[in-house]
Amino acid sequence: MAKILSMLIDTHSHIYTDVFNGEFDEVIRKSVESDVSKILLPNIDSSSIKMLLELSDRYQNICYPMIGIHPTSVNEDYAEELEVFEYWIQKQKFYGVGEIGIDLFWDDTFRKEQEIVFQHQLKYAREYQLPVSIHIRESFDQVMENIRKVHYPGMTGVFHCFTGNARQAKEVVEMGFKIGVGGLVTFKNSGIEQMVATLKPGDIVLETDAPYLAPVPFRGKRNESSYLVYVLNKVAEIFRMDEAELAAITTQTATKLFRLA
Repeated sequence: MAKILSMLIDTHSHIYTDVFNGEFDEVIRKSVESDVSKILLPNIDSSSIKMLLELSDRYQNICYPMIGIHPTSVNEDYAEELEVFEYWIQKQKFYGVGEIGIDLFWDDTFRKEQEIVFQHQLKYAREYQLPVSIHIRESFDQVMENIRKVHYPGMTGVFHCFTGNARQAKEVVEMGFKIGVGGLVTFKNSGIEQMVATLKPGDIVLETDAPYLAPVPFRGKRNESSYLVYVLNKVAEIFRMDEAELAAITTQTATKLFRLA
């Protein structure tokens, strides 16, 4: 794919995980060559912080760390995970709180604990004035209910990998959040294209969720931040606008949201 002559920001990528072990230099090189010059790294849980920070230190001004506890990592030891979260958010500079949220797709055994952890992290986001990266799966109503409980003026962030409908997307945007659009938008019959078409370019940010959800033509393979250009291409097609123009808008949005300037 041709260069778009404008910087892109991957607002959600897990390229620090073992899946990329030994290939970090190559993955970063390919990203930069594809105009993806900044990458936000959302955390998973206490086991991933070391890898995330090492990659952020190694590639400063390219990789930007976030801190959070993924909802699928919440179980009976959630209090210990929160202690680790609290330790690091006070010790290290982070650019967002994430990946946080509620996931009821796989298992709702720890639904109550997920809500406790979610609200706790939202409160820390307020204290440190950080945007949040929200994971939502089969849990839109629960996520919105919990956000309303702790909502505050200026609260913002991204509903990561959003798969809701147009009505839900409108509700999210009206609350001050952005919609994260990734590889799913390139999948036929996903419904994402129709939802995105109801939004404005300034309502979204681009993401990969690497190594997951690789866009067409790499569907089913390991995703990488360099593949963000395929997401850009599809979204520009939906909005019927020039790729470089959309790249500039989404980059400006992400830069302001995560304070990357």
